[in-house]
Amino acid sequence: MKLFAKSLICSCVLVGAALPVFTSPSVQAAAPDADSVKVQLNDQLLQFPEVQPFIDAEGTLQVPLRVLSEKLGYQVGWSKQGDDIVVTLVNKDQQIQLTTNNDQALVNSKPVTLESSPTLKEGSTVVPLRFITETFGSPIVWNDPNKIAIVEADGNSHKPAYIAPPLAPAVPKVVQPTLSSQIIQAATAFQGTPYQWGGTTPKGFDCSGFVRYLYEAKGIDLPRTSVQMYDQAGTRVTDLKAGDLVFFASNIVNHVGIYLGNNQFISATTSSGVTVDSLASSYWGSRYVGAKRVL
Repeated sequence: MKLFAKSLICSCVLVGAALPVFTSPSVQAAAPDADSVKVQLNDQLLQFPEVQPFIDAEGTLQVPLRVLSEKLGYQVGWSKQGDDIVVTLVNKDQQIQLTTNNDQALVNSKPVTLESSPTLKEGSTVVPLRFITETFGSPIVWNDPNKIAIVEADGNSHKPAYIAPPLAPAVPKVVQPTLSSQIIQAATAFQGTPYQWGGTTPKGFDCSGFVRYLYEAKGIDLPRTSVQMYDQAGTRVTDLKAGDLVFFASNIVNHVGIYLGNNQFISATTSSGVTVDSLASSYWGSRYVGAKRVL
C-alpha cells in the first residue's frame, strides 16, 4: 500500500445514518468546505452527506466508511452486542465483521489483527483505513497539496479530481513610523531653509522656532524660546535617543536642536540655516549642556 504522508495513520468512520444508537441529536455533521480533507474513488470525488472526512488531533485521517464501502459494492450492516457495536460489510466475495473495542476482525470467518481497535466516537464507529485497504485490496495515495486520499480501486493511478485554490498572498504588515522618526523626517526635509531671527515658518526659522514648528505639527506644545524649553519642557536625559532635544549655551542656554542619533543633531543656525552638525565637533561639543525628552 502507498503511504499517505510520512507517519499519517488513516482510519475510517462508519456512520449509522438515521439510527438512534449511532447518531446523537446534539451533534451536527460538519459541512464540507474548501479546507476539509477529501476522499476520491478512482476519478470520482466522493460526497459525504453526514460526516466530512477530517484529520484528528493525533494526525489520523477519519473517513465515513459507509459511502466508500457502498461505492465499492459492499452492503453495510450493524448490530448492538452489549455495550459494543458489531459492523458487517458484505459483498459477493467477502464478509467482514468488526467489533468495537476488539482488535480482532473476521474476514470470511478468519481472524485478522487490526493496528487499533474500532471504537465509538460521537456515535460513529472508527476503524483503521489500513485494514480496509488491505482487505479490499485497493491502494490509497495521499495527495497532500489538495488534501485528498485517492482510493485506486481499479488498480490504476489517478490524478486529483479536486485542485485546491491557490493560497492568497500574504498581506504585508504596514509598520507605522514612530513619532520621533516622523519628526526627524520632517526636520531633514527643511535642510537649507534660511535662518531668520524670530522666524517660525518655513520661510525662515530661528533655532527654537524650528523645533517648536516641528513638534507642534505633531500635537506637542513647546515653549517659545530655547531657555524656556530647557527649563520647562520634558525630562532631563543622558541616554540620548532620536527625537530628544539637545541644548547649548555660552553663558545661558541660547540654542536648541533635535537629536538624530549617531551623535548628530539638526538645528537652525545663524551661519548655515537648517543643517546637521555633530555633538562631537569642537564648537558644539564645548557648548553642549544637556538634553530633554519630550516624546
